[in-house]
Order: sequence, then C-alpha cells, then structure tokens
Amino acid sequence: MPLAIEPLSKSAFEPFGEVIEIEGAETRLINEGFATRFHALARVNVSRGRGRPIVSLFRAIQRPMPIKITMLERHPLGSQAFFPLNPSEWLIVVAEGGDAPDLATLRCFRARGDQGVNYARGIWHYPVLILAPWQDFLVVDRDGKGNNLEEHTFAAGSEVELDIGPDDIQ
Repeated sequence: MPLAIEPLSKSAFEPFGEVIEIEGAETRLINEGFATRFHALARVNVSRGRGRPIVSLFRAIQRPMPIKITMLERHPLGSQAFFPLNPSEWLIVVAEGGDAPDLATLRCFRARGDQGVNYARGIWHYPVLILAPWQDFLVVDRDGKGNNLEEHTFAAGSEVELDIGPDDIQ
C-alpha cells in the first residue's frame, strides 16, 4: 500500500523535530528598523562528542519515479536542519524507532518551499527528497569526531512506495 503524503505542520512533525517557518515566530526589528529577525526557529543540538555546528549547502536532484523508500538514516550525535533555498515543495519521510526504524510509524510530509525541518538527534529519516528537477538547501548539522551517520536498509520486500502522482511533480 503506498505511503500517503500529508501536509507538514508543527504539531504533526513534533515527534521528529521542529518545523522551521516564519509563521508564528518571535520577531525582532533589527538593523535600524530595516530588517526583521525571525528569532530562534530551531535548536541546533550538536554538542554530543564535542561536535561543532557547521553550515553547508546541498544541491539535490530529483529521484526517478516511482519513489520507493528502501532505507532510512539517522544522526545519533546531533540534529540536522534543512531549509530550501528555492520555492519548490519537497518531501520529508520519517519514522520513530530505536536501534532500527519502526516501519509502522513511517510518515511522509509535504513541505512548502518556505518551510524547513530540523530533525532531532537520532530521528530516522530518508535522505533529502525533492519534487522539482533540482533544489538547493541550507543545511545546519554536526561536524566532529564520532560516527554521526547510521543507515538501516529494509529487508527484501519491505520497501514502501510513496503515493506520488504526475500532478505532484514540479
């Protein structure tokens, strides 16, 4: 059965981390009144194992259709934030779990082009997944010693297809 796609919202995504968006954010007028700061939209958690925060750019390309989720990854030593730099919608696939993801909790969210996410430390997720031919993301995550990437490949026959139609592709 295909995995349904639901709209991204702060309440729905809360078990997995934070939604980064300006809606409802604390604002501060700065730069002599010529800019508005949308303050503290997410908490960067990278200090485990003496990690340090880094800012990177990712350029993603569209995966071939149909999209089948065959693995998930997680970052046990720090959070990982993605914010799109292009106004295209994109998808977020996450699951709860301990040493392995619990596929019964697998969810897919559709983010607007002005929404990002901050995966909490240790959250199982699929790598960046876009609907446009290409999309750039600002990424804030951890650098430092220690293994901060764990991948879990699903058992044969356990892959999950996303419920994406031709109208979903940008």
